[in-house]
Amino acid sequence: MREPDQLGTVSSGEQPEARGTSPITNAIAVLRCFTVEEPLLGVTDIAARIGLHKSSVSRMLATLEAEDLVERDELTRRYRLGLGVIGIAGPLLAELDVRRVAHPVLRELTDLTGETSALLVWSGHEAVSVEQVPSPHLVKHTTALGTRYRTALSASVQVFLGTLPPATVRGLVEDGIVAYAPQDDAGLEALAGRLTEAAGRGYAWNFGETSLEEVGVSAPVLDHRGEVVAAVLVSAPRFRVSPEQLEALGTACARAAEDITRRLGGDVTLGSEGSLSADPLAM
Repeated sequence: MREPDQLGTVSSGEQPEARGTSPITNAIAVLRCFTVEEPLLGVTDIAARIGLHKSSVSRMLATLEAEDLVERDELTRRYRLGLGVIGIAGPLLAELDVRRVAHPVLRELTDLTGETSALLVWSGHEAVSVEQVPSPHLVKHTTALGTRYRTALSASVQVFLGTLPPATVRGLVEDGIVAYAPQDDAGLEALAGRLTEAAGRGYAWNFGETSLEEVGVSAPVLDHRGEVVAAVLVSAPRFRVSPEQLEALGTACARAAEDITRRLGGDVTLGSEGSLSADPLAM
């Protein structure tokens, strides 16, 4: 299960070819169809999702297969992502020191809370998951690598919006790049107030506002320059988290973010309550 504002394009039935769309854009759309939940897809499945003819999709898949970006399953004859994707993403992931540093902290956070923890970075208009440690519970929310969030009330998005100038936030909302309503002055003032409160608290929360079934808390990770470079997210099914427990979950998330910040050489002033492992959650 995932936060509901994860981006995706789904359409029913085959549609006419989109005019003016570049082949590169179409190829990227094909690759984005593959998910953790649906790693194997046929030509018809992909064509229906991106609104292109099956013949066009088949040609693109053949090209992608030649470049090892997709491969065909011998049993089902469906396609899945190929190892070539890792080759492309490898240099980027290698430079994400915060991802390597964060992983043991995320494991500790999941052990402490029993819920899924994740690390997200900001693309300039959406939060993108680059690491996660899933909850051990059978019923859980996950934030698979590559998951994207662009709803303003998503906890991780709140963290990143809080670092931007108000005019930039307003522009992202009014242009529909970041989803939020209402977009009038009163609504934007309410959002600004919420971002200010989250910054003062040390973490942002989303208590069933983007999905009635999910709760999320998120806190910023700073580098040695004091700049927010990532956000730690803890997501859980709403039925397991009461309003009272939300604060404990947020505090644990903030402490984990502080731990990662320290490991990156950032300057963090700890409160009197100590380290992450000092205060197990009563959940």
